[in-house]
Amino acid sequence: MRDIDLANGLQGMRPISRQSRRGKLGVAGLAALALAVLAGCASSPPDNPGNLCEVFSEKKRWYADARSASKRWGSPIGILMAITYQESSFRAKARPPRRKLLGVIPWRRPDAFGYAQATNATWSDYVKDTGRRGADRDNFRDAIDFVGWYNHQSNRRNKIPKTDAYRLYLAYHEGHGGFSRGTFHDKAWLQTAAKNVTARAAKYERQLKDCRSRLERGSRFWPF
Repeated sequence: MRDIDLANGLQGMRPISRQSRRGKLGVAGLAALALAVLAGCASSPPDNPGNLCEVFSEKKRWYADARSASKRWGSPIGILMAITYQESSFRAKARPPRRKLLGVIPWRRPDAFGYAQATNATWSDYVKDTGRRGADRDNFRDAIDFVGWYNHQSNRRNKIPKTDAYRLYLAYHEGHGGFSRGTFHDKAWLQTAAKNVTARAAKYERQLKDCRSRLERGSRFWPF
């Protein structure tokens, strides 16, 4: 190491230090911005939710997550995705509208939340039953697994086949007790929603046949 004049050395170091700090702040700022952009892209709804192949092409991890939930719980991917779309339009932070007091005054909002619109109590049952204590309702992987788990409960409790999108959605909306009591019979709007889920699930399955092999190849290169 060369001997240097202390004063000259300090004078020479000051601007370098300020520049270094600015550089570090710039790098940190860019990193924060990049993370924010990535988070926004990850949680924003897909551009074309009507085409499942395009959904999975845009959301690189979603196919692997949906496939994993399907294998674990037995519901076809098309049904899992159709129910999730019906509940939230694939919006991570979705919440139901506020209830109206006396039909006019905005009141409390139901506690359903996230991709799957799971309520606090039902989500707690899911976490307890599966042991997934870190699961979040605004995380797609956790939400799609929840939908599969709920369909599994509908099959176990109400004997609904895991390929019956119509009745699975009725049970998903009304709860297992409500479904067994037939609370959906006087809800024409809900029956229409269940028909929409059925049609979308069938369309998703047809679309998936055209891109499944490509998605399978892609998922092997997307392990994270």
